[in-house]
Amino acid sequence: MGVLLKLSGAIDRVNELLGKLIGLLVLASVVISSGNAILRKAFDIGSNAWLEIQWYLFAGVFMLGVGYVMLKNGHVRIDFISSKLSRRTNAIIDAIGIVIFTIPLALIMIDLGWPLFYRAWQTGEMSQNAGGLIRWPVLMLLPLGFAILCAQAISELIKRIAFLTGHRDQPFSVEHDKTAEEELIEELAQAAEKAPAAKGAN
Repeated sequence: MGVLLKLSGAIDRVNELLGKLIGLLVLASVVISSGNAILRKAFDIGSNAWLEIQWYLFAGVFMLGVGYVMLKNGHVRIDFISSKLSRRTNAIIDAIGIVIFTIPLALIMIDLGWPLFYRAWQTGEMSQNAGGLIRWPVLMLLPLGFAILCAQAISELIKRIAFLTGHRDQPFSVEHDKTAEEELIEELAQAAEKAPAAKGAN
């Protein structure tokens, strides 16, 4: 288990670095988008290439960031249910979900995405828009992003198993912070539970 935990730690560090890169991609996207808007409105200058760069960066943020989101435990959860379950039960559910859904989905998407990227790379496929960009870099993000997700899913599976077998104190690298909406839902649910009891007392 020690070797597997070291592997998990290495995967986590890679996704931490990708998380920092994503911040730069977001900044670049904002700068390019703002520049395009200013040039278009002020000087009537436009470029499909610059528009497509924005799309490429936007795709990069999502596909390269999927592993980072999973690492930070920021993906969508049904917290109203999971918050009522023990850590051990949640870890078991997570492990089953990773094995049955996440890893198989990632492998299927890598298998489907790789031929698209390879064909575009071999043929030098270009965008159909006038002045557009070469297509293979953005198509590469599909298999690459799901490979990153698959690697992080394996890392998370190792952590859940390590927790369940007593080799870790907690199943997650980072505990999921509840959003304001999630806290409001919990407060409303608690208020709804208390209302019948209050009526019965009266």
